Amino acid sequence: MQLHISPSLRHVTVVTGKGLREFIKVKVGSRRFSYQMMFYSLLFFTFLLRFVFVLSTVDTIDGDPSPCSSLACLGKRLKPKLLGRRVETGNVPEAMYQVLEQPLSEQELKGRSDIPQTLKDFMFEVKRTKSDAREFAQKLKEMVTLMEQRTRTAKIQEYLYRHVASSSIPKQLHCLALKLAHEHSINAAARLQLPEAELVPALVDNDYFHFVLASDNILAASVVAKSLVQNSLRPHKIVLHIITDRKTYFPMQAWFSLHPLSPAIIEVKALHHFDWLSKGKVPVLEAMEKDQRVRSQFRGGSSVIVANNDENPVVVAAKLQALSPKYNSLMNHIRIHLPELFPSLNKVVFLDDDIVIQTDLSPLWDIDMDGKVNGAVETCRGEDKFVMSKKFKSYLNFSNPIIARHFDPEECAWAYGMNVFDLAAWRKTNISSTYYHWLDENLKSDLSLWQLGTLPPGLIAFHGHVQTIDPFWHMLGLGYQETTSFSDAESAAVVHFNGRAKPWLDIAFPHLRPLWAKYLDSSDRFIKSCHIRAS
Repeated sequence: MQLHISPSLRHVTVVTGKGLREFIKVKVGSRRFSYQMMFYSLLFFTFLLRFVFVLSTVDTIDGDPSPCSSLACLGKRLKPKLLGRRVETGNVPEAMYQVLEQPLSEQELKGRSDIPQTLKDFMFEVKRTKSDAREFAQKLKEMVTLMEQRTRTAKIQEYLYRHVASSSIPKQLHCLALKLAHEHSINAAARLQLPEAELVPALVDNDYFHFVLASDNILAASVVAKSLVQNSLRPHKIVLHIITDRKTYFPMQAWFSLHPLSPAIIEVKALHHFDWLSKGKVPVLEAMEKDQRVRSQFRGGSSVIVANNDENPVVVAAKLQALSPKYNSLMNHIRIHLPELFPSLNKVVFLDDDIVIQTDLSPLWDIDMDGKVNGAVETCRGEDKFVMSKKFKSYLNFSNPIIARHFDPEECAWAYGMNVFDLAAWRKTNISSTYYHWLDENLKSDLSLWQLGTLPPGLIAFHGHVQTIDPFWHMLGLGYQETTSFSDAESAAVVHFNGRAKPWLDIAFPHLRPLWAKYLDSSDRFIKSCHIRAS
């Protein structure tokens, strides 16, 4: 198609052409300049300027605070309007930014019933009232802020309930301890010496594979022991040293007397049976007493922690976890004294009571420790970016100059729970004294160097003494990482239910609990009478 305009601008002729290119061709014949032509041109541009003025005025009325100062800018604005469409160029109006950036307090929303509860309600309200940009932003801000407040409250309540559930002793475990204590008092078979007299020399024989388990949880200890022996290729070479406290000693002894794991050798001892702990001052006991006093002074209890409306829910969860009895338990600190507790042994594997062993662990004795003391899995690299992303900065407070001066925040952390300890190499170091030095520093700083647990001071005490072992030997996070798949966990040598969702609690993740429950004998008379279920 071709468009012909006569030189006098009086006639316009349209000629059929081919395609879009032909459509946009305009042919104007050449002719001398005339006053008539100039008059029509001025008339055309006068009309065009009046049209532009009207459109720019509408923009100003709409509240656009940035007027155009160039022809190019004006062209960009007029283009969609000339085409019959009102289209923004992708920028959020400045008025919306101004509204959204203004703070909105909790009190301003309290008792309000006009705030939309869902996106559907929000869109209905906006369309009904035909809101402008400011009203739209205000309603959106109120709805999102309200949702944030409710989400935070729900999160904190969840953390509080999990804290209560994980800190309390389930009645089933309490029942088991009571029934076993009673059995110990009336049944001679429940009072057998562990181990038998002829096997005692094996307790100090370095030709055996020595494992140490510190626990006051009989059910958890039974699963660790059974999974260890059942998956061993040479169970007759296993010696398991179980350390417990005074109140749990008789029930623990009764369980393993009535449930022998032959040919493995099981020793059950209470802390007061160790001569080293009964002589003079014991640093771990003094540290625990100080720690309990300071925690009670500065933590303020769970109600104070939850009542803080300013802190991030993750910080609230960490503070709640710091109140857990586990972190004030001697069982949790005793590992720092393994060289003194077992003076005749050269190497041991230390086990937490919230693990399950799924393969033979004797190859751990073949690992070349290269003169290091602690064989552990690093936790700063791996496919699970949540669990395996822990560095020193994850545990230590690097805003404190004492920590910042001595350590690198990017240094890789490692895991407690299944550790190979070279006790012979350990005795040549000052690891234990370093551990207590930093515990004192943390107390002096009002617990500001780290917030909870034995891992932070352990990272410091074993700094430079850690030999990295293959991640296959120790999978972490089954007590707080719900997305861990059953198949991945099943393929690990040791799975660790670190976190609140312990496998013996109702808050355990259902798809991971079977890894632990398979070593629970549901037909056992004590298990049945206390209504302990495998699922």
